[in-house]
Amino acid sequence: MRNDEQIAEAAHSVEEITVNTGGAVVAEAGDGLPFPRRAWAIVAVSFGTALFVLDGTVANVALPSIARDLGVEEGVAVNVVTLYQLVMVMTLLPFSNLGERFGLRRIYQIGQVIFMAASAMVMLAHSLPLLLALRVAQALGAGMALSVTSAMIRQIYPRAKLGSGLGINSVIVASSSALAPVLGGFIVAHFDWRWIFVSAVPFAIISLLIGRFLPEPHADGGRFDWRSGLWSAASFALIVGGIEIAAHGGQLVAGIAASVAGLLSALLLARRERTHQSPVFPVDLLAKPTIAWSAMAAVAGFVGSAALIVALPFRLQQEMGFSPEQAGLLILPFPLTMLVVAPAAGWLSDRVSPSVLGMVGMAIALVGLLFVAFTPIHAAAFTIAWRLSLCALGFGLFFSPNARMLVGNSPRQRAAAAGGLLATSRLFGQTLGAAGVGVLLTVSTGKGDAPMIFGIVFVVLAALCSLARWLIVERAPEAA
Repeated sequence: MRNDEQIAEAAHSVEEITVNTGGAVVAEAGDGLPFPRRAWAIVAVSFGTALFVLDGTVANVALPSIARDLGVEEGVAVNVVTLYQLVMVMTLLPFSNLGERFGLRRIYQIGQVIFMAASAMVMLAHSLPLLLALRVAQALGAGMALSVTSAMIRQIYPRAKLGSGLGINSVIVASSSALAPVLGGFIVAHFDWRWIFVSAVPFAIISLLIGRFLPEPHADGGRFDWRSGLWSAASFALIVGGIEIAAHGGQLVAGIAASVAGLLSALLLARRERTHQSPVFPVDLLAKPTIAWSAMAAVAGFVGSAALIVALPFRLQQEMGFSPEQAGLLILPFPLTMLVVAPAAGWLSDRVSPSVLGMVGMAIALVGLLFVAFTPIHAAAFTIAWRLSLCALGFGLFFSPNARMLVGNSPRQRAAAAGGLLATSRLFGQTLGAAGVGVLLTVSTGKGDAPMIFGIVFVVLAALCSLARWLIVERAPEAA
């Protein structure tokens, strides 16, 4: 028995060191799903991811119509978007832990059913309270599914192709976020605004039908810690809610106080969770340098990209004189470039150092943001397009390899927790980025080069995190 334990421990150590050094990985027997099941599983996950990400941002362009139809102020209608994001951030970590207990596919598909039912019921929403309640239900369903998506990708792909799988998922996330305004604008222009949410139902049904090809829902059968789950959700509610209050609610002091209280609550929770074997708040994963630096890099990188995506429509329309439809088309080079770069970066990260790719990517993104910041007011479409493509090249080279380092270096039994941490880092970074641009717009500096400079600061931070990870971990694998 002792020899078996030593062999298992040694095998796991070799697996982690191979990932940390960014070298080629040899697939193990039975590693990943066989073809053609793997292809169908990839389609199912891609459908689901696109739906949930689109639903989080597609409502932005419909807010004026929602406010007018429901008879509320536009500032109040913004809660349709912010409440969805808030519930998502609150629930990702608890649901990922729930997935470990009861099975990844089971939690994923339960989330899809909840999301689909809530989306269909939006057609009956003729008051803001009912619409907000359905948005909470949508967010709960989407949170359940997204919390285990990265862990399922790790089960779908062979270890040697994990970077490629995460690269494909990254491009779906980025493209869905960037395409949401275009799609939302089209639906609002031709149909009732409720169809923005209801139109997701047929695609959710397709994803559920294909979902039978997903990995089997293996569960560890452990007991879920509801106290820690609720504590984690409350902590993130205070942190993110405080940011939203400070940025958009006009209550700067109250917002800062709420965020500080949330940070203190999270620290106390982390202290409590240190003694748990599979904690809801993944302090065991954050104790690993590879994962800690990757999570910090993810937050910083998504702040930088969010600053670009959120601020650019304001500049294109209010400074450069483009119509909303033209602005949506001008932003398309960003997701189209990501469509090519992100999978290629994931493929490269299976062969060369992900940290080096991340540093190169952030250097390119920095240059791209500088070009965007100083774009001439009367610039032609091509001038805007190549600047956005340069930014997308940089972010694409960063996100997939960074995700591979975070998810790939977690123990297999904690893959769901790592996926929840990655999704939380993404949403938290996007929220910080949007809030930062919101503050700049409030003080009347958000339409110039200030948002791009704000994004550059966090791009530099992401590059420094990648550098620290390379120096501390990848150059000395035993440190991991």
